[in-house]
Amino acid sequence: IKIERPDGGDDTRQWGPPYAQDAQGRETTESAYYLSTNRGKRSVAVDLANPEGARLVRELAKRCDVLVENFKVGGLAKFGLAYNDIRIDNPALIYCSISAFGQDGPDADKPGYDAMIQGMGGLMSITGVPDGQPGAGPMKVGVAVADLMTGMYATTAILGALEHRHISGEGQHIDIALLDCLIALTSFQTINYFVSGEVPQRLGNGHPNIVPYQVFACKGGHIILAVANDS
Repeated sequence: IKIERPDGGDDTRQWGPPYAQDAQGRETTESAYYLSTNRGKRSVAVDLANPEGARLVRELAKRCDVLVENFKVGGLAKFGLAYNDIRIDNPALIYCSISAFGQDGPDADKPGYDAMIQGMGGLMSITGVPDGQPGAGPMKVGVAVADLMTGMYATTAILGALEHRHISGEGQHIDIALLDCLIALTSFQTINYFVSGEVPQRLGNGHPNIVPYQVFACKGGHIILAVANDS
């Protein structure tokens, strides 16, 4: 059940074109982007700033297994919807907070979008054309990988919390940060740095550890050679 604000709903509804068409081929107000991230959900518009709206959300939370929110840190507390407020009526609730920088720390109160997290987390510095070549410079990945991987990590954490609840009967508050997840996504590139002391560079379609593992331009288009061992 997706809770949206009454004045326009989820921002991604307007992230178009393209927009979905109805049965008569007429363009609707729902963007393809919105549809990609909200498949299978039921939508409810609630004004959280209205006491009655906040009460409705608390009533929903009483009978839910999991609540996921991505307000800025403390954003729901002013409506009486923080974890410590909600768990009073449903101590078995699993409450997952997704934010840019986590629930504590020097940047906890700051907002963040996928693109800036790709930059801060180092992914853009290892993606794109190498320095010294035409078109060189930091480049983001073609989909919102920081958002998507944070969603995957959140799902894993929620499943772990559900398993814990099967044993203990207790819910939990899960703290998931976009920046944490993006840095984890840099994987072997980060470990390459810790082992060698050399900052990873952009290699285009090349690979820092394996050759040939790249794209080659050919007469009829491009081919990919991915050779991970000598045999």
